[in-house]
Amino acid sequence: APAAPGAARARPPASAKRGPRSHNRGRGARRPGVLTSNRKFLLLRAMVPHFVVPDLAACELKAYVSYRAAAGAEPPLTARRLFDEVVAPRIERDVRDGVFQEGELRRYGFEETQEGKLFRLFPKNYVR
Repeated sequence: APAAPGAARARPPASAKRGPRSHNRGRGARRPGVLTSNRKFLLLRAMVPHFVVPDLAACELKAYVSYRAAAGAEPPLTARRLFDEVVAPRIERDVRDGVFQEGELRRYGFEETQEGKLFRLFPKNYVR
């Protein structure tokens, strides 16, 4: 049905399909302010993102790794390998020195329960 004379037509949503090629409205980002009733934009400093970036001048790591870089020669870290490299030498040293006590495994990172943990580590099919 044709609109009544003098009635305002509904404006279609603004998108990149409407307007010249240079027009890109963007999507998903929130505006750092509000529109007032008379269609003026009011910038709110509290809504402007503030990025805290540490000084990386002395960092030896590089920000980019090429896809052509050789694959790592080190095997993936597993629970067994982590135990063998970190905990086992400490237990062997304590057994050698005669101070190892089987009831005090908490010294080596062992915990009987996993209550209050963000991730339940063992067993794999832990009842949730």
